[in-house]
Amino acid sequence: KRTKKLCSVDKANVLEVSQLWRDRVVAMAPNYPDVELTHMYVDNAAMQLVRAPRQFDTIVTSNLFGDILSDAAAMLTGSIGMLPSASLGATGLGVFEPVHGSAPDIAGKDLANPLAQVLSTAMLLRYGLNQPAAADRIEQAVLKVLDLGYRTGDIMSADMTAVGCREMGRVLIQALE
Repeated sequence: KRTKKLCSVDKANVLEVSQLWRDRVVAMAPNYPDVELTHMYVDNAAMQLVRAPRQFDTIVTSNLFGDILSDAAAMLTGSIGMLPSASLGATGLGVFEPVHGSAPDIAGKDLANPLAQVLSTAMLLRYGLNQPAAADRIEQAVLKVLDLGYRTGDIMSADMTAVGCREMGRVLIQALE
């Protein structure tokens, strides 16, 4: 469902376990002849994400490096509260969740940005449940709300309308209707 460009990220030049990762990825590659496979060391991948993020389509890496790279990539969107993620299994099913954690320091304060969670649901629909029309509808609602200028505190900028988590949810529901 992507453009068939896969970048495997590791640190095989230093970590023995990363060499195992790379060996497994290389061994699996012939099963996917239509996918262009490249490899990148994690330190370079972090730099490249900041320098030219559009060069990447899909990145696979270990959980350790994935945690680091996803947090760095989140800032490309302006906030960690904007970035959905998916850890897919062989069947397409997996775990769909925002990159950010539970943020216990702001729990119950109506400060959280719900957009990453909403966009994670769109990813679930697109990649886990094969419902691209429903995913498109959710993504369009998020874009509409942002185009209308609604912003939670983490992405607030001049001339926009500040809202909390609850209000962002309300305007998203309106955009969906």
